[in-house]
Amino acid sequence: MSTELARKTGGLSEPKSQWIAVIRVRGTVNVRRDVDYTLKLLRLHKPNHCIVTRYTPSVRGMLIKAQHKIAWGEIDLDTFYLLLKERGRIVGNKPLTDDVVKEKTGGKYSSIRELAEAIWNGDITFQELNWLKPVFRLHPPKGGGYRRSVRRLYQEGGALGYWGPNIVNLIRRMI
Repeated sequence: MSTELARKTGGLSEPKSQWIAVIRVRGTVNVRRDVDYTLKLLRLHKPNHCIVTRYTPSVRGMLIKAQHKIAWGEIDLDTFYLLLKERGRIVGNKPLTDDVVKEKTGGKYSSIRELAEAIWNGDITFQELNWLKPVFRLHPPKGGGYRRSVRRLYQEGGALGYWGPNIVNLIRRMI
């Protein structure tokens, strides 16, 4: 790992999982134009919005560019299912339910759990599910907020940047 990259990423290794959750922590005022554009590409328009995406080299570059506005880390299947079940929305801002999944997929998936597993395994993508919103609007963290400064990286005692598997605890407090 080059010294410049190690400095930017806090010296941590690559995520072990292929799926990561990205949460916008900081607001929309005084954001550099290139960082703002990167956040728009990630579909993170407002604070406390979350996306779940595959970890690819292009996503990695966007995460490093916007790391002073976001928190990100590896997510597991159970947390992804919980996000879909509790905070998942369909077009029209209606909640995601088992009946909606069954109706919209034509009976191919009969529950949110089956849909989450299909997305997780790569059988279907968010692009193919044009009726499902890919952004999860979360609450601010319960139980004392972020418990750290929202102006520092996670490795420096803050709430920004790469959290690793600890992001799951933050997501569960925000659901």
